[in-house]
Amino acid sequence: MSMIARLSMLVTLGLGLAAPLMAEEAPPSSDGVEQSRPDDFYCGERKLGQWFYCDRPKAASREAQTAPPQQSAVDRMAAITRQLDELKAKAILEPSEENVIAYVRFQREQLDRASTFSDTWQRALWQNPDIDYTLQRPVSTVGKRAWLDNRKADRDAVLTNLGQRYGLFYFYAQSCGACELFAPILRSVTDSHRMAVMAVSMDGGPSREFPNYVVDSGQRARMGVPGNETPALVLFDTVTKRTIPVGYGILSADEIMDRIFTLTNTKVGSDY
Repeated sequence: MSMIARLSMLVTLGLGLAAPLMAEEAPPSSDGVEQSRPDDFYCGERKLGQWFYCDRPKAASREAQTAPPQQSAVDRMAAITRQLDELKAKAILEPSEENVIAYVRFQREQLDRASTFSDTWQRALWQNPDIDYTLQRPVSTVGKRAWLDNRKADRDAVLTNLGQRYGLFYFYAQSCGACELFAPILRSVTDSHRMAVMAVSMDGGPSREFPNYVVDSGQRARMGVPGNETPALVLFDTVTKRTIPVGYGILSADEIMDRIFTLTNTKVGSDY
């Protein structure tokens, strides 16, 4: 066979072999780019895996796996309250033995929880004196009695020297029945603690307990004492020129002394 005939035969055979291969090529994608297809021999028979671009691993999802938000203590308490109310309502509206037992058991769980909290609270106070209020204001009979005795001693000592700085204005009326009862009480307090009192008559009438009275000519309004109620007791600070209303109506001797002591020698909130 001549050289030309051999070349012609090789060309014919080459074209015939190429046609099936071209027919098996992967079709182009919708965007015109041919998709790579794994080789059957290397990927199928020999199973060479992803290193020969056969089985390509899927991309891992990058979405963060967020944990559900933890329920707050306030929300948990609200949920318990709602559940308790629901069980109670159901037991009342549908009073079967099963519903009543479910309500009682759940209620008992909450009572046990409250008891545990109360016990823990008490133990914490015993072991941490800085948060134990009863050390400042005792509640036991013995402790309260001792606290009151000490408070009274401090009060009497303060009131004895209080007259050097403070004076009292006593607004009364002759027609006021409460003033007749209050005047002797006020006189006993001021005499025992040597405090000066200026009695001011709102209607011009005299006072048996305070004969050196004056008739109101605008003093009460100028001092900023509100209303016209009688009797009215007002402290006057000779240093700051400030008026401090003590109280209105009938007060006992202890009330008068306690109020004066509190208003002049204790900070707001210190007794509570």
